[in-house]
Amino acid sequence: MASLALAAGCSGSPNTHPNGDATVPAATATVAISPADGATKVAPTGALRVTAAAGKLTRITVTAPGDTNVPGKVSADRTTWTPSRPLRTGTHYQVTATAQDSSGHTVTQQSAFTTLTPAHKAAATVNVVAGETYGVGMEVEVRFKDPVSDKAAVMRAITVSATPAVLVVGHWFGDDQVDFRPQQYWTPGTRATVHLRLDGVQTAPGAYGTQQQDITFAIGRSQISTIDDRTKQLLVVRDGKLVRTLPGSLGAPGHTTYNGQMVISEKYRVIDMDSRTVGLGSSYNIKDVPHAMRLTTSGTFIHGNYWRPSFVFGNQDTSHGCVGLRDVRGGGDPSTPAAWFYNNSLIGDVVIVKGTPDRTVQPGNGLNGWNMSWSAWTTTSS
Repeated sequence: MASLALAAGCSGSPNTHPNGDATVPAATATVAISPADGATKVAPTGALRVTAAAGKLTRITVTAPGDTNVPGKVSADRTTWTPSRPLRTGTHYQVTATAQDSSGHTVTQQSAFTTLTPAHKAAATVNVVAGETYGVGMEVEVRFKDPVSDKAAVMRAITVSATPAVLVVGHWFGDDQVDFRPQQYWTPGTRATVHLRLDGVQTAPGAYGTQQQDITFAIGRSQISTIDDRTKQLLVVRDGKLVRTLPGSLGAPGHTTYNGQMVISEKYRVIDMDSRTVGLGSSYNIKDVPHAMRLTTSGTFIHGNYWRPSFVFGNQDTSHGCVGLRDVRGGGDPSTPAAWFYNNSLIGDVVIVKGTPDRTVQPGNGLNGWNMSWSAWTTTSS
């Protein structure tokens, strides 16, 4: 403020010492920083603004512990600067801004303020774990606890990078889930990183994200398994080569299996399966189902089956929509087809079902966005 007062008092005229020597004229430019110095509970977006009058902005630095060199955008006439991303919540920022007038004289202004600590935090969960290896069909799923109203802001704050480089785009399923994938299956050996920059992003009125982290994961070998209802044989193809053929059983009439590309999203060595959890009443309640791997949110699994005779597999459809492979109760025999498939599968591996009388699985029912065209995926990506 002293600099601004000095500039106003001089009015651009030279001062003269008693001995007659002229001093250097003061800058006529002024700098204004909003919010005011010492402000608290400042909104992370829309509040910070730096302006210059009678001159051009030449340098702006905005720093905070853990958030150095905040990037920004300057107007074409270099009189206004605003940050290009949200500030972090509950953080003390310092701003230093310099402007220069037409004579080359400069003035610098400083300010400090603290952003608000949100009463409501918009928590998000991510389905990938740092350091883990996934199959080539893996989709990154970010799910919010509460509905998101500003989807565009959230989409700008979440990116996925990869080596080798590939474009990865997000697509919203409803108001609380956004999934990311490339156009084609991942290249084996890829290293990918999810960049979460949600701290300070207003997801809905009064709700702000607070997460600021990177999650790096790997893509392993390619394994794509296909079962055709006409043959009832699961063909396991790894890195382009057929490595195993396993007889299976699909959904019986009235409970047929979805067609389409489905991705393994969860693995359970043993799980209990109750038809009431998937809206099928009291149709079944099977204990100790071995080697179960989830394919859809709605309840489709590929799993071991110990309650059907061996001749069923490869010949009859007997399930309520799942893909069944021969197994023993509890999964204690490693030589069964189901045990082999479980032990040789990753979360993110692809299982394709063909030839059933059912419809194609919905893209948002599990990690199954591969059933949506790339144009549709990217057109509604925000």
